[in-house]
Amino acid sequence: MKKMIPDFEKMKQVGEKISMLTAYDYPSAQFVEEAGVDIILVGDSLGMVVLGYDSTVPVTMEEILHHTKAVRRGAAQTFVVADMPFMSYATTDLAIMNAGRLIKEGGADAVKLEGGLDIAPIVQILTRAGIPVVGHIGLTPQTANQLGGFKVQGRDLDSAKQLIKDAQALEQAGAFLLTLEAIPRQVAKQISTELTIPTIGIGAGADCDGQVLVYHDILGLFKRFRPKFVKQYAELRSTSVQAIQEYHKEVKDGVFPSEEHTFAMSDEVIQKLYGD
Repeated sequence: MKKMIPDFEKMKQVGEKISMLTAYDYPSAQFVEEAGVDIILVGDSLGMVVLGYDSTVPVTMEEILHHTKAVRRGAAQTFVVADMPFMSYATTDLAIMNAGRLIKEGGADAVKLEGGLDIAPIVQILTRAGIPVVGHIGLTPQTANQLGGFKVQGRDLDSAKQLIKDAQALEQAGAFLLTLEAIPRQVAKQISTELTIPTIGIGAGADCDGQVLVYHDILGLFKRFRPKFVKQYAELRSTSVQAIQEYHKEVKDGVFPSEEHTFAMSDEVIQKLYGD
């Protein structure tokens, strides 16, 4: 049965962890739903793992919308959160229009925005308009350049206090879930304890109310740098390359297709078609 916002609230209350995983297309969404994951995130990370961009910044609304539709078709019984791309919520009007599209056209159950106190007013407006919002603080990839790159956030006293203020502001603005990325576990624990809404960690330690990772990372689909907080549960890249190499060789050698992969017609039809 599809979990909804009240279910996530109850899970926090009873101490049941929430699982979240990214998915970007129909088959991956099917796999994630079949595995029983609680929430699917159509992250703007698709820019880097699917579209080949250097960062999440170039991802457009049309790209997020396209992938959200595919994920919804593949996972009709899973709660789907869609990322709001960079600059898609720069103003109130933009935020309402774009978030509304992800819900109405994309079929998302909620949207996710990066930022703290600065975007709390937009979060409030969206929630008042009936659009469920997930917050995202700590390392915010869309503005990583302003943070000095992809680095752990909140390690000193002032930045840790700011993260706590950001978290409180987002909860007060109406966010029902909060993503904490790349922050010390002690700060994440404090935030998770103080807030009544669930927290989802990614590089924020085990004291969060749930965890999220990227689909391609846990399955080992990329040969690239892997962040410390990622656990790889399979190594499918080499398996995939090996299978493709075998196919390539069999085509070259004339081994594939064999008779078992070939269609045929009856001798009677052949005779009528070609004669004796």
